[in-house]
Amino acid sequence: MSSTQHHSRRIPRRAMTGLAAALAAAGLAVFATTAAGASTASPATLASTASTARAAFPGPAFTFGLQPSPGIASCLPRARGEATIVPGSLNDRMTVSVSGLPANSDFDLFVIELPNKPFGVSWYQTDIHTNLFGAGSASVRGVFDVETFSVSPGGTTTFSPTHQYHLGLWFNDPNQPFALGCEPGHTSPVVTPFNGEQHAGIQVLNTAEFPVNAGPLSHVHR
Repeated sequence: MSSTQHHSRRIPRRAMTGLAAALAAAGLAVFATTAAGASTASPATLASTASTARAAFPGPAFTFGLQPSPGIASCLPRARGEATIVPGSLNDRMTVSVSGLPANSDFDLFVIELPNKPFGVSWYQTDIHTNLFGAGSASVRGVFDVETFSVSPGGTTTFSPTHQYHLGLWFNDPNQPFALGCEPGHTSPVVTPFNGEQHAGIQVLNTAEFPVNAGPLSHVHR
């Protein structure tokens, strides 16, 4: 499946207020002008100035929780997570921390369209490994905000631009949740495609606290 990630590079008008002062404080010159008022700055200088302007006025950081997926609270009653997204000029930094999970275990984090089944369009982000105490964290850079989407104009499949505003965390090993009793009624481990080998376990945490069409990433702006 081919997909395209997108972000804009617009500079909000409000960000230009006081820009010269902000740049001067950073030891940067905006650009010189001739007596006639024409800019003498090169295109490279102007591009650098614009990039500095965007960096000087990022959006606010946004922190939100991840809650146990259906059925997980009964086998892992302390499972929880927290994510913080810090917007940047060209992309964002997202840090996800988890606790109350099995010790020394691997998990797979996805940005997803729907917090629960059937999950919709899903994008593999990073692995998270827990320590001796069942806690772990990972930081990734990318577009994790209101502009996050995938699109497939053609190829093996076709779909229109589709936003992914939720997060989901999966057991990397399908045998682990089965052994922990997280799959009552099943006689063998449930296998899902949510890891690099497409042979993962069930979902353990998600952002279903937020509405389906208004996941936490939709609250982040650059």
